[in-house]
Amino acid sequence: MSTASRLPEFAGRLTARLPRTVDARVRRLAVASLIGQTLLVVTGGAVRLTASGLGCPTWPRCTDTSLVNTAEMGIHGFIEFGNRLLTFALAAVAVLMLVYLWNLRKERRDLFLLALGLLASIPAQAVIGGITVLTNLNPWVVGLHFLVSMALVVIATLLVNRAYGRTGRLATMSRPALPGVLRPVTAAVALFSALAVMLGVVVTGAGPHAGDADAPRNGLDWDLFSHIHAVPAYLVTAGTLFALVLVFTRRITGPFRTATVLLLAVTLLQAVIGFTQYYNGIPALLVGAHMLGAALLMGAATNAADVAHSSPTK
Repeated sequence: MSTASRLPEFAGRLTARLPRTVDARVRRLAVASLIGQTLLVVTGGAVRLTASGLGCPTWPRCTDTSLVNTAEMGIHGFIEFGNRLLTFALAAVAVLMLVYLWNLRKERRDLFLLALGLLASIPAQAVIGGITVLTNLNPWVVGLHFLVSMALVVIATLLVNRAYGRTGRLATMSRPALPGVLRPVTAAVALFSALAVMLGVVVTGAGPHAGDADAPRNGLDWDLFSHIHAVPAYLVTAGTLFALVLVFTRRITGPFRTATVLLLAVTLLQAVIGFTQYYNGIPALLVGAHMLGAALLMGAATNAADVAHSSPTK
């Protein structure tokens, strides 16, 4: 029997061993996607904050003659190439997720499309990363690279929620009815969170942590845009506090209560880090923590809005 004639038989055996329900393997891969996308934000921040943005001075190779970093490149090459390598790990997780969802691609189209979106974004991120290097770390391109990562955190959060049956059309988790006002409030909080992150990119592009000593800055007033960046952050805090007041006064329990408390905790932590770095000369370590906080904020705001939208109203 030829190899070609054996392929359908092999494919049939493979698909027979894949899940036909959303099981622990699918859920673990969803969580791995979310952790990986968040970790990518952290490693990307480490690249910029250690001035390793041009640790690999070319793309797609690390040097003109090597695909990987070399010993002569030192710590900067290691940090930059490590960030690139994480992208391949995330691609592997996304491919594996699609494989495990193959038998469920019709009945769980929501999961399949979210996983497909994560996979499709990886080459896009690689190209943007390449343009970042080739433009000598242009701050607007660097900012776009970061914003795409934020969007991937949002997608991965939705994937986790649906994989665990917390939200979506096929949710299995019991959710108490919420006051109708919470849907637009949490949607607004998620929107203002995204706006705060986008303005944070502008602030970063004007600040001192460029990723390389010779990298250009956007030329804007860093102090002015720091204050503008704070405005949507105040609105996020106000909206979250409003939602939390309703949670406790209406005695709301379940996933939304947990999501709101988590969102407030992340929002307050991000505020503390932001104010501390502003009044202490924006040290690199706190900037990195603020970048991680931005990813956590987008995940928490997405989670709260997703749970509110999927819950019945009263």
